[in-house]
Amino acid sequence: MPQWMEAGLWGLAGGGALVAGALVAWFLRVPRDVVAVVMAFGAGVLTAAAAFELMDEAEKNGGLLATSAGFLGGAVIYVLANVLLSRHGARHRKRSRNQPSEADQAGSGTAIAVGALLDGVPESVVLGVSLLGGGGIGVTMLAAVVISNVPEGLSSVAGMKQAGRGARYVFGVWGAIAVASGISAALGNLLLDGASPQLIAVITAVAAGAILAMIADTMIPEAYERARLYTGLCTTAGFLTAFVVERLG
Repeated sequence: MPQWMEAGLWGLAGGGALVAGALVAWFLRVPRDVVAVVMAFGAGVLTAAAAFELMDEAEKNGGLLATSAGFLGGAVIYVLANVLLSRHGARHRKRSRNQPSEADQAGSGTAIAVGALLDGVPESVVLGVSLLGGGGIGVTMLAAVVISNVPEGLSSVAGMKQAGRGARYVFGVWGAIAVASGISAALGNLLLDGASPQLIAVITAVAAGAILAMIADTMIPEAYERARLYTGLCTTAGFLTAFVVERLG
């Protein structure tokens, strides 16, 4: 199997976790407290992946300057995307402390889908890059993508249902994002083969910056809305799990 095709399949598998989360929420009534716990755990996994799988490797390969520039750039891109979404009435994965209205829930579901696309593309590119040079897939990064994508799919479906969206729309959206993740991984593997270490470091660090900004701006606040005092413990457990996987991998 060509390496770019393998990369695409891994990216599709990571994006497929979004569809899996949506399927669970569509057919089962998942308590929001459970979603919050999974979200907090995923935040911990992503934090570890950003630190050890992305930033550490980027700095080793491309140097501190390129890594720092990419990291800050990724955070800025993510924050600007959130600002644009909020100005258009789509509160990106943010919940009101009061009971959300029907319009709020509908907007939240769509915003999560948009946010998942913003997260998924750089994450998938990194998965594709990790195969270059004969290296294996980044196990920690793949686990982080899967674990964080499941609660995104879970939490979006309630808002989409509230808006009266049917199964064709819901799974069409998540299926398209999963396909985009696979294509991004394949393109990352194809187009970045032979690229300079500095360029790969910048792209890798962009993903890390966007991920960390997303964790701080959306995942932790949303998890704390429900999990409260358990949020820190669940996030710590997620971080430790990813750390152990990285060290044993």
